[in-house]
Amino acid sequence: MVNPNVEGKQYPATEAYLVGREKIREFAHAVKSSNPLNFDVLPAQAAGYEDIIAPPTFAVVIQERSLATVLADPEADIDFSRVVHGDQRFVHVRPIVAGDELTSVLSVASVKNVANLSMITFNTEIFDAKKALVCTAISTLIVRGEE
Repeated sequence: MVNPNVEGKQYPATEAYLVGREKIREFAHAVKSSNPLNFDVLPAQAAGYEDIIAPPTFAVVIQERSLATVLADPEADIDFSRVVHGDQRFVHVRPIVAGDELTSVLSVASVKNVANLSMITFNTEIFDAKKALVCTAISTLIVRGEE
């Protein structure tokens, strides 16, 4: 079972991640995006952006860096081999743009242990180089207990 004492715990900010144009394009292809703003600089600039923008779910790439920190925390006691992804949401302040340098800060919003399952919800705030909030990624993991 996940340690309920980690509820409310905040983990340190990740190292900056430089968002690359090709990473956005690769991700956009993977999620079957047809939005030209995800691929072509000229339409993105015509729409008022500095460069191409990432699909909204690209924020998970940044969030995963924070999740790795909590999954490696022995205090949390999360056995990743027993994890099922339960929920994922994104609240964007603005799109992620190629050239952004993003960091993330994860906090454990809740831990619920019910029967042989643990549900742990994380709020991950993603900030740009000016420390402005870009997106909040909210995810819930379900951890199956031992049989």
